[in-house]
Amino acid sequence: MSWRPQYRSSKFRHVFGKPANKENCYDGVPITKSVHDSHFCTVNPRFIAVVTECAGGGAFLIIPIHQTGKIDPHHPRVCGHRGNVLDIKWNPFDDFSIASGSEDSTVKIWDIPKHGMMKNITTAKKELQGHSRRVGLIEWHPTAGNVLFSAGYDYKIMVWNLDTPDQIIKNPVKTISVHSDVVLSMSFNTDGSLLATSCKDKKLKVIDLHTGFVLQEANCKSHKASKVVFLGNLKKLMSTGTSRWNNRQIALWDQDDLSVPLLEEDLDSSSGVPFPFYDPDTHMLYVAGKGDGNIRYYEISSEKPYLQFLAEYRSYLPQKGMGIMPKRGLDVSSCEVFRFYKLVTTKSLIEPLSMIVPRRSESYQEDIYPMTAGSEPAMTAEEWFRGIHKDPVLMSLKPGSKNSQSIPLVTAREPLSILEPKRFQNCIEQLEVAAIQERLEQKGTKEQKRLEDKSRDKTRSAFSNGCNLSECAPPKTENELLQMFYRQQEEIRQLRELLGQRDVRVKQLELEIKNIRNCPGSY
Repeated sequence: MSWRPQYRSSKFRHVFGKPANKENCYDGVPITKSVHDSHFCTVNPRFIAVVTECAGGGAFLIIPIHQTGKIDPHHPRVCGHRGNVLDIKWNPFDDFSIASGSEDSTVKIWDIPKHGMMKNITTAKKELQGHSRRVGLIEWHPTAGNVLFSAGYDYKIMVWNLDTPDQIIKNPVKTISVHSDVVLSMSFNTDGSLLATSCKDKKLKVIDLHTGFVLQEANCKSHKASKVVFLGNLKKLMSTGTSRWNNRQIALWDQDDLSVPLLEEDLDSSSGVPFPFYDPDTHMLYVAGKGDGNIRYYEISSEKPYLQFLAEYRSYLPQKGMGIMPKRGLDVSSCEVFRFYKLVTTKSLIEPLSMIVPRRSESYQEDIYPMTAGSEPAMTAEEWFRGIHKDPVLMSLKPGSKNSQSIPLVTAREPLSILEPKRFQNCIEQLEVAAIQERLEQKGTKEQKRLEDKSRDKTRSAFSNGCNLSECAPPKTENELLQMFYRQQEEIRQLRELLGQRDVRVKQLELEIKNIRNCPGSY
């Protein structure tokens, strides 16, 4: 019987957390003292927004991302709500638009000046009035522009179309009333066709957003869920909550069958709510507990055992909430794959925390940075409300590459006649030319390979392991033998890296071919 190692090979086994030094933190921020279970912070590549403590009404700060250090106590704020702000979210397709939900039962959309805030903003661009009680959660649709979801303490989820010219919108496009208690979290699948929710009644639901029907519902007695997140395209859900014995716990679910969890794992016996964060590019799951400074991270796979514990970042600074930097704002030169912004209320501090893959090379690492969701919407709000589904518009993080490449998903409900005949014919011609060029390249490659093989046969007798035997004598001492062995190991490692880069390049080329076939420019 052959022996097999007990560990899995993984590129992310040695990921570590690197907190920013004092100069690169945001100090003197009056972070809110609200006990609401929210992140209280949202980040994009230009600004960081954080809910603050204030007397009368609700407010939040907008700080330029590079303005680190001590924050002016009189820094301008967004202060147009009549009640405490409970949740804020940046528009994923507009770095200067932010939504906020409040105890005054309204949702407001704010435009932030491109040069930053010079004075307080009190007038919102749009005001959404539909909830009868306070609004605790807001989420933007992941692929459609200007589509916003809000969940209130009236047990309703409302869907808003922000493309309308009205400043005050009183009627949502759709209202989802399938919950019997307060909604605690919302998460979309990749194309935004399904919504997973966790509720105060400890039940998980998967909802079809166009019909409003509940497709699956979990009511597991051994796991009381408080937060839930979709795991990308794996067709699985991850929930965090408590076990029957009140231990903090994570559970993995099949989105098509929520009757029994696929996996349950206890974390600890702390009382803070654990927040899950999932990175679909690296398939890594981060679990950060509210009220403690530790962050556990795992690698998710589509096959058993599904969950692989990697490591745990430990800190004595407890976090009140967390902000997440989108992938397009990461520092790829330092192999940063995730970045948190920890709210530390005990020190009035916002501390950036980078999750880094240790690599010796300073060049761009394509194997840890696949194509990721960009800043362009895949469709308009009107298209989505008509029942069309599309995957996100992807972009490459490689410096100097094209901004985005669209990989749309055309469903059967989308009319195929929208392709204009001339553009469709141009796409066909482009594919034919590409196929002819590929055949010519293959013929040239075969001929070149045949000549190289012939030349290699002539020189094989004179070379071994890349060394000319006539110039390089065999090792005479043990030290020389070890040096030759290490040299060969280094060559093998470089070849493996080269193969990995070639595989990534092949996948990128396949995506480009899909782009040409789907002709995104003709929609």
